[in-house]
Amino acid sequence: MKMLIKVTGLIAASILMVVSSPAGYAQGSLSELLNAVENDRVAESEEYQQRLREFEQNTARQTEILEITEGRITEQESVQVQLSDQFEANEVVIADKREILRNRRGDLNELFGTLQGVAGDFLSNFQDSLISAQYPGRTDELEVIIERAGSSIEQLNISEMERFWYFMHQEVTESGRVVTYNGEVALPSGETSNRSVTRIGLFNAISDGEYLSYQGEVGHLQVLPRQPGSDVLSAANDLTASTSGFTRAGIDPTGGVGGQVMANLVNFPSASEQVEANAGVIGFIIIGVGVIGIILGFFRLLMLTLVSVKVRSQLKSDRASNNNPLGRVLMVAESNPNADTETLELKLGEAILKETPSLESLLTLIKMIATIAPLGGLLGTVTGMIQVFQQITVYGAGDPTIMAGGISQALMTTVLGIVVAIPTIFMHTVVKSRSDNIIHILEEQATGMIAQKAERAAGGS
Repeated sequence: MKMLIKVTGLIAASILMVVSSPAGYAQGSLSELLNAVENDRVAESEEYQQRLREFEQNTARQTEILEITEGRITEQESVQVQLSDQFEANEVVIADKREILRNRRGDLNELFGTLQGVAGDFLSNFQDSLISAQYPGRTDELEVIIERAGSSIEQLNISEMERFWYFMHQEVTESGRVVTYNGEVALPSGETSNRSVTRIGLFNAISDGEYLSYQGEVGHLQVLPRQPGSDVLSAANDLTASTSGFTRAGIDPTGGVGGQVMANLVNFPSASEQVEANAGVIGFIIIGVGVIGIILGFFRLLMLTLVSVKVRSQLKSDRASNNNPLGRVLMVAESNPNADTETLELKLGEAILKETPSLESLLTLIKMIATIAPLGGLLGTVTGMIQVFQQITVYGAGDPTIMAGGISQALMTTVLGIVVAIPTIFMHTVVKSRSDNIIHILEEQATGMIAQKAERAAGGS
């Protein structure tokens, strides 16, 4: 194809040259063109022959490789057939051997089955046992024993059975001992430290006066992020420092789980943490209002107590003083000695009315706080329930933990409202009683002075 294109191009070029050139010149150029075409044809023919020879050589090589591959496939198929036959024969032999082994083991099968079940039960206890923290590797050996006991090919030997018996005896013996040893302890910061550990049976472990927990998955003891109360920790310090005798110390009575119940108890949030987590904005507003109400109540109680002391001192004195309400009321009576009974009664009533606002100051505000606090708790309850219903709309009611936040907020604000209302109402009652007592004394003394005035007026007439 390439040669044909070249020839066509040369012929076209020659025609153009013949048309545009003189006759002599055209004849010479045409001869040269023919020679060039012939030379190109010869060169192309040699190249074609070379390529043809290479193609035939490649074809022969590929045919040879194909024959070798087919031979190997036939050979491997023959090997596969032999191996399949051998595999089937081996399966028959294995089945026969297993049957012979089963017959010869006889009653040992029941023994191994029982041993496997008991070992499985003990394995669950060993994994999280505090004794495993002191003696690591017991669970790995027990897993091997369980696997061999359940195998239909391998068989437990007497030493492995004795080893399992030793583990059971060790668990029972160590559960009643209080021992001290050195072991790795993980700190709350994430670092590990080699510490002296005091183990109380399989109940609890203590190190440096801190209670520890153990999980077989972690592989070493861990310091509880939150510790029990100071009295329990003090007893733990006494235990680690003692060398003999009896020492009282707090332990987890459930045992066998490395103090998980104690860990759950100490991790239970305190009242302040529950308030901080669940109160919300409304809850903190209720707390703030309650604090203000109680402060005002104590302030008024203190002021009224001082006033009451001065009033009672005035009752014992014959001279009116201006530093207490009763003295000021008496001064009104002394300043109007010639007034008639009705006029004196009005002036004393006016003086008592002037003293009443200062005696009842802030009582209305305290009562208002005591009323608003439960209403704020009700508002928080409604807000929390709205949040719960919104979460149910979005996530559904399948997971109760999703709704726990709104329910906790609803309940917590209600509790806070009641907690604030109770002492505030009590404070209002006490302060109101103290104020009414002072006002009653003023009215009593004013009524007595009017009565004396009326008696003198009646006797004079």
